[in-house]
Amino acid sequence: MLNIEYHESLDEKYYKIIDTEFNKYANKNDVICNYTPFAFVATEDNKFVGIITGNSYYREIHISDLIVLEEYRNKKIGTELVKAVEDFCKDKGFENINLTTYGFQAPEFYKKLRI
Repeated sequence: MLNIEYHESLDEKYYKIIDTEFNKYANKNDVICNYTPFAFVATEDNKFVGIITGNSYYREIHISDLIVLEEYRNKKIGTELVKAVEDFCKDKGFENINLTTYGFQAPEFYKKLRI
């Protein structure tokens, strides 16, 4: 009989299984994980004003954080940070760029970025 249980945290053995199985499937499909973190930092007059972080893996880019200091918002800095990621990834074989946002963050900002 199948048994399914909720776990708040996982033992390391499960993470190893997940990693192994993802990579086996990717290798069968000629995809290399190649997990690589990235960050682009925006400054103005040598002062930090914003940052975008994320990582690439398989054929995807995932944006983790996009922060623009409050006093610098609505000056296209966020747009320029996203564009920096797009430009960096261009012609490198990535299929898409992903991110997650919440209603209290900036969903309208991201909707405006759609091409």
